Amino acid sequence: MDIRIAQTEAEIHACFPVMHELRPHLEEASFVAQVQRQHHNHGYQLVYVVEQGQVVAAAGFRVGEYLAWGKTFYLDDLITASTTRQHGYGGRLLDWLLEKAGELGCRQFHLDSGMQRHDAHRLYLNKKLNITSHHFAKVLP
Repeated sequence: MDIRIAQTEAEIHACFPVMHELRPHLEEASFVAQVQRQHHNHGYQLVYVVEQGQVVAAAGFRVGEYLAWGKTFYLDDLITASTTRQHGYGGRLLDWLLEKAGELGCRQFHLDSGMQRHDAHRLYLNKKLNITSHHFAKVLP
């Protein structure tokens, strides 16, 4: 198992099938440009796990500074391919991300997770993440 940061267009594109499982609204034709734009404008980083030449898990994160939390590592996305779940890839990637947050000098680690993602919630709780708030949203016209 190898964890890498996607830097080239080919590496970003290789993450699309896995990321599409989490974010089905994404379109393959615009995925690379969107990741590059988010990286340029907001510091978004896409990381992925390779096993036997295949992307089996992916995650996207950014580091920000907030009045509420100070310097914070925010995990936007974390997904393991449906065909490779229960092999520990998500857990190992989450461990890597938590370690990276510390290396970057972040004081906190945050993520939002859909209410229906029970397997993900078990992973987060097993990694000692706490449920600290409700997230509210509204789609704007």
